[in-house]
Amino acid sequence: MIGRISGTLLEKNPPQILVETAGGVGYELDVPMSTFYQLPKTGDKVSLLTHLVVREDAQLLYGFGSEEERATFRQLLKVSGVGPKVALAVLSGLSVSDLAQAVALQESGRLTKVPGIGKKTAERLLLELKGKLLVDVRIAVGGSGDAAPAAQDILNALLALGYSDKEALAAIKQLPKDAAVSDGIRQALKLLAKA
Repeated sequence: MIGRISGTLLEKNPPQILVETAGGVGYELDVPMSTFYQLPKTGDKVSLLTHLVVREDAQLLYGFGSEEERATFRQLLKVSGVGPKVALAVLSGLSVSDLAQAVALQESGRLTKVPGIGKKTAERLLLELKGKLLVDVRIAVGGSGDAAPAAQDILNALLALGYSDKEALAAIKQLPKDAAVSDGIRQALKLLAKA
């Protein structure tokens, strides 16, 4: 499998680009718009992570600017009824963090705003992606990487106590960033009791 392409960016025709490698071979890649907007100008060097899809009638190469995007694309492909074009549309319509937040909060309305995603597909995505995205709770709550381990432990504790993802994430968002696990759980339970 082709895992990375590095070379000169020759053409940009959304969502497709053409990258010429050192051997003189030009590769056509489809990229999500989030990656497309981050590309350098034509003629400059570019390096992208890739995913190769082999079909009976074609070999299609998809490019991504980050490992999170590629991992999310691969998770989307595992959802029944979602092919590469739909997965690319999802990543073009929502950032990885927005998708993670929509899945964590079970907000199908955000997904149905993406062209090609109907209500049934959005609900299937929410169901099958729950807990499977590479993105962790720090993105879902909009915090920094420093708070992630404590926030993740607090979230797991609240979920084990029977609270929904939406309730638990809402409570975690109100906690101080430097809250220890035990204090965070106690404060979150107080917030949830008031709600």
